[in-house]
Amino acid sequence: MEICPYLEETFKIVGRSWNGLIINYLSRCESHSAHFSDMKRDLKTITPRALSLKLTDLADWNLVEKKIISYSPVTIVYELTEKGQALANALKPMEEWAQKYVEIETNTAK
Repeated sequence: MEICPYLEETFKIVGRSWNGLIINYLSRCESHSAHFSDMKRDLKTITPRALSLKLTDLADWNLVEKKIISYSPVTIVYELTEKGQALANALKPMEEWAQKYVEIETNTAK
């Protein structure tokens, strides 16, 4: 029996560091879009360089689109494409599974 080649290619995308989290993050944003600075702030441990590279990769896969909103000053947002939104929807059952079965360490300061 062989592994589904489509699923294998999908995991090449979402299995890379940060890609699934960026897609999930954008799917939760208003209009499925956000500024680079907002993503950097909220995805606390990603470096600006890594975020930039990941957004470029996601744009190359046509999952995210870089949109220039204004030119003076330059305002850029990153938005999920229709294809990206479909992938975000496909990830929702995985999120529900994780909420049920994955334990997360919480640091509670007292």
